[in-house]
Amino acid sequence: MAEVEKKNLKITLEKAYEEFADAIFRYCYFHTSSREKALDITQDTFIKTLEYLSGGKDIDNLRPFLYRVARNLIIDERRKKKAESLDTMRENGFELSSEESEITIREKVFEAKMALETIEELGEKYKEVIILRFVEDMSVKDMAKILGKSENTVSVRIHRAVEKLKNILGQEK
Repeated sequence: MAEVEKKNLKITLEKAYEEFADAIFRYCYFHTSSREKALDITQDTFIKTLEYLSGGKDIDNLRPFLYRVARNLIIDERRKKKAESLDTMRENGFELSSEESEITIREKVFEAKMALETIEELGEKYKEVIILRFVEDMSVKDMAKILGKSENTVSVRIHRAVEKLKNILGQEK
């Protein structure tokens, strides 16, 4: 690889890291409930992307590509070991502001636990679209690229996932 290409690749990846690393970490953390695993997967995502680009391959849209790589790494991680429960999040570095009252902390932990438990009831394919759409604020187009599905399929999945959530929460039409 020519020196100019290496420099351009480095600049591109540095910009991508600055722009997307926090979101990729958040996405990984939401799926693993482990700060360490999320950091490792985030790092591996950028390493794999660098390897892909170094191989002379092009990426049309970097953001969905990064999420796709992270998603695949998360799947690989799940195959190795089940994700840790929300109760162990605190042991793994999950911290709330020290300014918050103990009651507020308990309420937030309870709400987060309830939200995760409710989303877990959806099943993997619906959980995935809820996270990408409402946590990561992704467009249907980008989600389709990440999931390897058509935009129509993703839109239908979002609609069905929201309907399932409403039913679970007892908010039927």
